[in-house]
Amino acid sequence: MVEEFSRKGATVVAAARSEDKLSNLKSKLQAEGFEIFPFTTDVTNENDCKNLINSTVARFGKIDVLINNAGISMRALFDDVDLDVIKKVMDVNFWGTVYCSKFALPYLLKSNGSLVGVSSIAGYKGLPGRTGYSASKFAMQGLLEVIRIENMKKGLHVLIACPGFTTSNIRNTALAADGSQQGETPRDEDKMMSAAEVAHHISLAVHRRKRTLILTTQGKATVLLSKFLPKFLDKMVYNHLAKEQNSPFK
Repeated sequence: MVEEFSRKGATVVAAARSEDKLSNLKSKLQAEGFEIFPFTTDVTNENDCKNLINSTVARFGKIDVLINNAGISMRALFDDVDLDVIKKVMDVNFWGTVYCSKFALPYLLKSNGSLVGVSSIAGYKGLPGRTGYSASKFAMQGLLEVIRIENMKKGLHVLIACPGFTTSNIRNTALAADGSQQGETPRDEDKMMSAAEVAHHISLAVHRRKRTLILTTQGKATVLLSKFLPKFLDKMVYNHLAKEQNSPFK
């Protein structure tokens, strides 16, 4: 999304924990003639999030779009998982969104800007083996829905974007039951929507000020079936995820 928004003319402040990855991203975009402003940030740290927002406003005077995209996943049965794993997932996915949105909100209201949360189809349908992840995305969506309603007369745009399975590093870094990184993806990444394509859809949704964005045919079908055939969908989701490599359930 940093690349997508930069190429569309946005001034991008990119926040992440890894200084090396931020530096590499900056170099890549500079080679294409774009300038981004990297800011080392751990979204689980409230002060880091406050500094990110304050530093952005101090430099540029405003914020037009905030995209909450930091995310971590997990894969383990609830019966087996260490509670620290669920807490870590919630700290990144939910509390990171809370902190950044809270500090950015006054500036987004001034600019009639866009508050974006990159959620997941897992925020509509609980996915077995991913209790913490689904819980965090349900929580994120509830938070953003309330912010939207509270500010519906103030010109704030809130977008909840829900990609389906997307080619990214999130499955490789997903946490196992003991908190260690999974290390490899259990899915066929070649059959998924690319991160670049997801970013393009999200940028269009921001431009058009859409409320929700649900991506992939499988994702749209899941949301639809969850409304009308929830029991049938439970079985479908179970059977589908049970086929994953080294699935924690069968």
